[in-house]
Amino acid sequence: MRISCYESLYQKGRDKKMEKWFEEAKLGIFIHYGIYAVEGVSESWSFYHHRVPYDQYMKQLDGFTAAQFDADHWADVIEKSGAKYAVLTTKHHDGVALFDTQYSDLNVVKRTPAKRDIIKEYAEAIKNKGIRCGMYYSLIDWSHPDYASVFEGGVVPEDLSEVNGYSYPADGKQDEEAWERFLTFNRNQLKEVLSNYGTVDVLWFDGDWERSAKQWGLPAFKDYLQSFNPNLIINSRLQGHGDYKTPEQGLPITRPEGPWEFCTTVNDSWGYIPEDQHYKSLKQIIRMFCDCISMGGNMLLDIGPKEDGTIVPEEEELLLDLGKWIKQHEEAIYATKEGLMLRYYLGGSTLSKDEETIYLFVYDDPKEAICLKGLCNQVKKISVLHSGEILTYDSHGGVPWFNIPGTLWIHLTGKACHEHVTVVKVECEGKVDMYGGSGAVVTHN
Repeated sequence: MRISCYESLYQKGRDKKMEKWFEEAKLGIFIHYGIYAVEGVSESWSFYHHRVPYDQYMKQLDGFTAAQFDADHWADVIEKSGAKYAVLTTKHHDGVALFDTQYSDLNVVKRTPAKRDIIKEYAEAIKNKGIRCGMYYSLIDWSHPDYASVFEGGVVPEDLSEVNGYSYPADGKQDEEAWERFLTFNRNQLKEVLSNYGTVDVLWFDGDWERSAKQWGLPAFKDYLQSFNPNLIINSRLQGHGDYKTPEQGLPITRPEGPWEFCTTVNDSWGYIPEDQHYKSLKQIIRMFCDCISMGGNMLLDIGPKEDGTIVPEEEELLLDLGKWIKQHEEAIYATKEGLMLRYYLGGSTLSKDEETIYLFVYDDPKEAICLKGLCNQVKKISVLHSGEILTYDSHGGVPWFNIPGTLWIHLTGKACHEHVTVVKVECEGKVDMYGGSGAVVTHN
């Protein structure tokens, strides 16, 4: 059975309201910046898990200077990385806002030597570069007096000995009025985020897991958020009411259904932890990126600036080098569709919007050739994208009288390869037509 490449199983479940720009963006940069960078401890979780006393954690407010913070430089690095959107932490679970909120004194404008609205400067800088603006906001707030007032779903556990008092009432007594005050607080802060900094394209929530959808007031809460911008895109951490999936750290083995984004760190930490030198190599980052776009998703790559606002040199270098590779291969990245299933090509791939070109990602240097199976089209030309070098190829096998294609062997050796990841461009006669069963283009299935 032969089918068109683009009869993807996943198009049926696609959210029709999803903005086209997001699915074509391919790369975003995530930024975890906050007072936790002062001592280089884990953001919020360090006091939640009692690794650092709460008061000691909050003493970092006194050391947060943002003295070298240059939003224009951030925006320049993000642009050069090849990213089309960015997401910055406006407030993590610790409750410390990076913006000048009128609903809490716990923010860097009022409580730190920085005395700067980091979000304002960030939003202006990235928009000046034409980069889409994303804002991270923690739904939970382990510092707010009204937050730990109810249990998830209103169900009080039988054993209160393991209850964490930052999340839930340790004495087991729920206070619905306090919870309603907290919801009002959240809505007010989110109104500031969505109203005071121009258009926000992406609202990236975290922390939905500690309360039920009903307790968060969904779906009315989402309607409220989109009243500020009907085109606002919201991630999946909204108890099933988000617009796209965002798996974290573990690269998906199979393609998530619908629009999606893979968020991951350049080392093992979201924020700045100087002891963490376990950086991914440039080749690893490029390969993860290729795997994401092969499966029709984006990659949201995280960095953690120092407390003074400077980007760690190793992290800046990785972003700039990623951008250099993307610049050489942007034809195979932007405005492309998800690629072939692994049964056709044992690697990543994308397809052009006109459905007539396949871009094969070659992760390692082949000894003799790379193998493409199931291609029913005649081939016009095959070349190495970064150099333009024309490649020869052979077709072996196949049963022409039953329209069964042979195996295409593309002659490629290490000499023609890119030092990181090579892209081979296969130009076909007409729209790509693969031999196989239903959903033939669903990558990595």
